[in-house]
Amino acid sequence: MLLESLLAYAHFVAILSVVVFITSEAALCRAEWLNAAVVRRLARVDVIYLVAAVAVLATGLARTWWGMKGLGWYWQQPLLHLKLTLFVVIGLISIQPTLAFRRWVKQVDADGTLPDASEVRRVRRLVMIQAHIMVLIPLAGSLLARGIWTR
Repeated sequence: MLLESLLAYAHFVAILSVVVFITSEAALCRAEWLNAAVVRRLARVDVIYLVAAVAVLATGLARTWWGMKGLGWYWQQPLLHLKLTLFVVIGLISIQPTLAFRRWVKQVDADGTLPDASEVRRVRRLVMIQAHIMVLIPLAGSLLARGIWTR
């Protein structure tokens, strides 16, 4: 029971970290607020967001492996597969903002120019899409934890 509680705690902390850093990206990624320092901060926040996302995946897998319900139960549940699919979709969407942030840093370092407002809006839209998809994952997790729509 203690192990289950610690696994859940670690997973929740990782999830909250992802939420904090995707929210930070959304807040910082605005053309009217962008300057060289914000561009560099966005790139750093994005790295921390990646680390937090890896922690979510690792702690989630740990819960399926060492949790009370066991590997066999979790991996036959459609809701777990929905959660993982949404997580992968978010990860794929996050590639473009990550590449943009890195490109912006190189551009700022090279000649001091900032990205144009339309590109910033496009990247921010992708960050917001990630954040909105992310809201569905805890819903699926809550349903899964309570045995709703499980096999």
